[in-house]
Amino acid sequence: MNLDVNGQQRSIDAAPQTPLLNVLRHDLGLNGAKYGCGEGQCGTCTVLVNGAAIRSCVTPIGSLGNARITTLEGLGNLERPHTLQKAFITEQAAQCGYCISGMIMTASALLAKTRNPDDAAIRAALDGNLCRCGTHNRIVRAVQRAAKEMA
Repeated sequence: MNLDVNGQQRSIDAAPQTPLLNVLRHDLGLNGAKYGCGEGQCGTCTVLVNGAAIRSCVTPIGSLGNARITTLEGLGNLERPHTLQKAFITEQAAQCGYCISGMIMTASALLAKTRNPDDAAIRAALDGNLCRCGTHNRIVRAVQRAAKEMA
């Protein structure tokens, strides 16, 4: 099976029911998306599929067809971080950091649709992403900063 991951065609030898998260982490070595609950409830495994935020732990690769998959690694890297990644660093939005990939990917989908989301829109978009450290206010500020910088 072939998958378009971060703009590259990748050949995968896995059963169609294999969760996308497993393929990303184990077959492709892309560890940005994390395993959290395994039930699509916490958001740590969020990636973009055709620009929409999805839970990769419950998305079988056989359902993806020719979809464009973007992971945290596809947004930016250490040498050229994405605006959202820079904003999360500037606002010190991570404590343990486990949820941050999912938060950034969800925020990326939001900002692709809404150029200048208000506080309520940001909180609503991130509502399904859990942060046990309680950095929600800093996460919202990071998304607001990135929105301003991207405008």
